[in-house]
Amino acid sequence: MSEELTSLSANELCQLIRSRSVSPVEVVEGFLSRIEQINPTLNAIVTLTEDITKRARTAEAIVMSGDNLGPLQGLPVTVKDTIDTAGIRTTSGSPVRSDHMPTRDATAVARLKTAGAIILGKTNTPEMAIPYETDNPIFGRTNNPYDLQKTSGGSSGGEAAAIAACLSPAGIGSDLSGSIRGPAHFCGIVGLKPTTGSVPMDGHTPAAIGPLSLGACIGPMARCVADVSLLFDVLSGERSQAIETEKLLGMRVGVYENDGATPVTAETSAAVEVAAMALSEARLEVTEAMPPGVSAGSRLWIELFSRPAADQLRDFYQGNEDKAGPLVTSILESSEAKASDLAGKIDQAEALARALVERERLRETLLRWMKTTPLILAPVGSVPAFEHGTDRLRVAAESISVFRAFSYSQTFNVFGLPGVSVPAGQSADGLPIGVQIIGRPNEEKTILSAAAIIEEALGGWRRPSQF
Repeated sequence: MSEELTSLSANELCQLIRSRSVSPVEVVEGFLSRIEQINPTLNAIVTLTEDITKRARTAEAIVMSGDNLGPLQGLPVTVKDTIDTAGIRTTSGSPVRSDHMPTRDATAVARLKTAGAIILGKTNTPEMAIPYETDNPIFGRTNNPYDLQKTSGGSSGGEAAAIAACLSPAGIGSDLSGSIRGPAHFCGIVGLKPTTGSVPMDGHTPAAIGPLSLGACIGPMARCVADVSLLFDVLSGERSQAIETEKLLGMRVGVYENDGATPVTAETSAAVEVAAMALSEARLEVTEAMPPGVSAGSRLWIELFSRPAADQLRDFYQGNEDKAGPLVTSILESSEAKASDLAGKIDQAEALARALVERERLRETLLRWMKTTPLILAPVGSVPAFEHGTDRLRVAAESISVFRAFSYSQTFNVFGLPGVSVPAGQSADGLPIGVQIIGRPNEEKTILSAAAIIEEALGGWRRPSQF
């Protein structure tokens, strides 16, 4: 029975709990049993809530009383280890925070709890949420449920792996450069990067401050579109309209498979094509089109965010540089040399100002274009999941960095637009491939409706065969 419960969607579990067909205690115990069985292989969940059974009993009492049931009443969820949870260790994958115990919940977590959710535990992340592979000096690496030799992605890789392998029904991650959409794509689940600012970012480390606030966000992840929609309603603090695919009839979708900056694999192109066909068959107006500004997105990401992120790391590790892992150490060493150069600081400030102006100009042009083409369909990244420790990838006879492989995702952090990754295919060796749908600001339900069409047509999440 516990295995059946853990494979159900969040919506199904909530309905069963509300109808008293199952209790929150049964659901939590089912997930704890599966975590005990599978997590040692995946290393997706790094901290379990100590009093989780007590919390489940409290939730059960509320359900039995029938009073003021929240939309997530009794549902266990997981939280990325960069997001503060009161009384539950939160490390950001950094040895500096290895024993950090927050006294307050991040607003996003508080909203989940207010809706009745139970925090099951924390999921693994790279040190300070930096690269596209989840590995850190405290907990080590997280494996992909579809191939243990492959990465689950980063930086919300632990969350994606846990959800894909049914260790959790749903949860939240964060995204500055594709860190929700990339792991969702690698692990065959659904991940939403909301419009920048629609979900509060307080209680997240690294903090979304300065230029980083333009692109960073917290968002929901789950195995199906309806579950992501349910969590987004809670996280955004508003009950928005339901997913209604019929409202998309005749809506124009611009599709591109190459952003002019980074090549993609043939299998990635094929996934975009079948997703486009699904939308077309649902009577949306699908056309090949390169949105304006897209080809500059990855370059602008570097110009806007890379130096502020490095400066923030330097400040965070000041006096604790010896505790940094290899990747953070290399960033700190490079950042320190630049920080001591006054002329370099002035040049950097001027470059940032120019990038901000260019970003606003291109964003305005893009939004004007999207008045008549409200949806964009594109790859999430160049490739399916790659082997652990990969630095460079061979794509279409070209050698590219792992960072460059995600230019498709980075672009929409730069412009602050909502985007959702949804499964659309698989590689020859059985790895999931997702596509992303981008929409206009605050039109999350529109892109989720389009994702639901693709999910229905192409099958959505597929259970990893070995789990």
